[in-house]
Amino acid sequence: MAMTGGGGPGGISSDINVTPLIDVLLVLLIIFMVIVPVTPKGLGALVPQPPKDKTPQPPDPRTIVVSVLKAGNRVAYKINQDDVAHGDLLARLTAIYQNRAERIMFVKGDDDVDFAAVADVIDIGHGAGVDHVGLMTPKILAGQ
Repeated sequence: MAMTGGGGPGGISSDINVTPLIDVLLVLLIIFMVIVPVTPKGLGALVPQPPKDKTPQPPDPRTIVVSVLKAGNRVAYKINQDDVAHGDLLARLTAIYQNRAERIMFVKGDDDVDFAAVADVIDIGHGAGVDHVGLMTPKILAGQ
């Protein structure tokens, strides 16, 4: 019994009836178990998928690749496939990027060329107004 009368040796005693509290606790537990898996976690992101066909894609004609090549004991420069002298590099890149909205340039350095020559081309590109410079490594060229 929850309450007993006053005739016994202990007098009046009152106990909390926890049965309804356990019922409320179980209902809340079930509600939280149902709600938690429904809430989304993280941000939705699209992951780039590799192309289904393995045929190489033709390069975009708007892509500018400046190659720094070792030619004997000197360094040669190419913009896409056109040979360019070091002195004309700034003028040619400025003319190319003058009217472009996206100013992205890729630099491909030869294995035998010092990085100082590649860094010089990057500085010339920034002087011509290039915003983003990408380095093309052998792994990137191999498609890895």
